Amino acid sequence: MKIGVHPSNLHLRLAQAWPDAFAGLKPRFVGYPEGRDTARLLSSGAIDFGGTGSTPPILAEAAGHRVVYIAASAPRPANGGIFVRLDSAIRSVADLRGKRITLVDGSFHTYLLARSLEDAGLRLPDVQTVETGAADSLPALLDGRVEAWIAMAPRLERALERGDIRLIARCGDTIPNRSVFWTLAERNLDGQVRLHIARELARIGREVAADPRRAAGLLAAGGAGDADVDAWERVVRSRDFTIVAADEAIVAEQQTEADTLHRHFYLDRAVRLGGLLPGVAEGAAR
Repeated sequence: MKIGVHPSNLHLRLAQAWPDAFAGLKPRFVGYPEGRDTARLLSSGAIDFGGTGSTPPILAEAAGHRVVYIAASAPRPANGGIFVRLDSAIRSVADLRGKRITLVDGSFHTYLLARSLEDAGLRLPDVQTVETGAADSLPALLDGRVEAWIAMAPRLERALERGDIRLIARCGDTIPNRSVFWTLAERNLDGQVRLHIARELARIGREVAADPRRAAGLLAAGGAGDADVDAWERVVRSRDFTIVAADEAIVAEQQTEADTLHRHFYLDRAVRLGGLLPGVAEGAAR
């Protein structure tokens, strides 16, 4: 089993270092730079499944792939936020019209921004988005190249401690922000294999929650981001590592996001998601 791992998916990053993870599947962990590459790697056969934020599988389906959801994390309300400088005249999301906002486009950042704008009566075309990639965009915010910055863990935790920027919106107030674990139909993972993956992800999640310091040490030692052990421990303690097998409710949640992105002209056509094959949600991820 070729398991895709990129630095932003902490669950699989931890699984790569966790004792006996996916042992029954004879795993080979395949590293790659970022979640937006997942569909391409699945399509080429370089990986059999991966984990990302909610947006990449929607974009994959919009591009014509048949996405199959395997599992999903609990909501991650603490994992993202929109920041402005402390001295900025921007007081709320409604003040972002026409402003430059730096983000990882095509990730959950895009959905967070869309929903935040929508709640304020705006849409994505009303702002200017600036691609971040893996770079830290805090300097761009501080020196005025952009007016707002969408941050995620572990940079988010350090941002919240700063006195020169302030938070104007956070995931927990806006979107579920789950991690989703998915494959493509062409990878031919049957229902029992998908259920095995979901249960193994759940087991690892329980063990991580029981020993967050150990998990933080593995993340820091593995070079996941630029945080030290203490920073990673705060990240691990702040999130729920519960995993559930994919079901119709998860697909419906994804459909809500797809419809939102279409309303904001991010998708050029409406997308009707597939998402489940027979056997996916047989039993609980326990």
